[in-house]
Amino acid sequence: MRELNTYTKSREEFARAVKVIPSGVYGHLGPAEGCFIPVDAFPLFGERAKGSYFWDVDGNRFIDYMCAYGPNVLGYCDPDVDAAARAQMELGNCMTSPSTKMIDFAELLVDTVNSADWAFFAKNGNDVTTLAVMTARAYTHKKKIVFFKGYYHGVAPWTQKIDYAGVLEEDVCNNIYVDWNDYEALERVFEENKDEIAAVISQPYMHGNFADNVMPAEGFWQKVRKLCTEKDAVLIIDDVRAGFRMDIAGSDHYFGFEADLICFCKALANGYNVSALCGKDFLKNTVSGISYTGSYWMSAVPFAAGIACIEKMKRLDIARLLNEKGTKVKEGLIAAAKKFDFDLRVTGMPSLFYLRIADDPTLSLHQEWVAECVRRGVFFTNHHNHFVNASLTDEDIAETVAVAEEAFEAVRKRHPL
Repeated sequence: MRELNTYTKSREEFARAVKVIPSGVYGHLGPAEGCFIPVDAFPLFGERAKGSYFWDVDGNRFIDYMCAYGPNVLGYCDPDVDAAARAQMELGNCMTSPSTKMIDFAELLVDTVNSADWAFFAKNGNDVTTLAVMTARAYTHKKKIVFFKGYYHGVAPWTQKIDYAGVLEEDVCNNIYVDWNDYEALERVFEENKDEIAAVISQPYMHGNFADNVMPAEGFWQKVRKLCTEKDAVLIIDDVRAGFRMDIAGSDHYFGFEADLICFCKALANGYNVSALCGKDFLKNTVSGISYTGSYWMSAVPFAAGIACIEKMKRLDIARLLNEKGTKVKEGLIAAAKKFDFDLRVTGMPSLFYLRIADDPTLSLHQEWVAECVRRGVFFTNHHNHFVNASLTDEDIAETVAVAEEAFEAVRKRHPL
């Protein structure tokens, strides 16, 4: 059996952090969000990362299946991406006039993404999903936005719910919610809100938290595409999480339709901070007329990194590669679970798989198992999809499966059949 990790320094650093930072570590990277249960099984601060691994401040090494919650698509500190970023830094980064690297990056995205005629750059996924909704409202002169339940499109007030802290009724009063894959319900809300719906916004498939991931029903996206066209509503695909991990041309292309607007961020530049909204030509003038920018949105270093990242993803045939690796992880984990009579469900695309032990609806068994994996050096999280990166080796996968078996054994001892 492996020696279990301890996190003495992480706790010391957290005691410092909580004095000067709200929650110590805020958002889903911190212990207050509910994805680190029990909290004492998880590191709270990292020190360095390389390839498929990161090391925490206590020196523990983890095979990382969160990949910084998605940005690490090629491997931490990828030499090609980092070299491109360093070369651009020698020339300039955040300048009064933008570098022509911005044009190069936009041209590459237009050439790569099937539904893209232009690209607009920002920093976070939330920036571009917000711009997409603003664009739809400005173009259609309508207010209402349709969401599929279980969605996540960022943290702006319009993405949240009426009972969330700081969110006003006015922020969400034009939001309409329908069940995923329920095309008839979508048709009904269009009928009930005639000439009022500006857009439908959706992930390419349902990869929400706390539930198994669900693919679109056969023909679903084609019907949605047709309906939006007929009703003069903009179809927005939030590809922030899944982008390039399913199809280098965009996840809409994977499912055989074309979005009007498509949002990218996580895998766009292998950890350098840039996001992109891409769209159809008929919406370009509308975006041009929207007052929307940021202090660092035209920084050149992330553009150079993004170019290098996309070019390398193309060379690697990234979606195929990541799904092959993810399938090996999936099959190994399911086999490990069966050895100890656990029903492990692995759903979604193998390149960004979701894990759930189905034996217990409270999810407590699942949380125990994830905690045992993390204590042994494989970083999963409880209620979020996971990510595969190109640097993950067969040896890493074998070690992952071995750790998973030890973790299942530990949980079974506490919960005998």
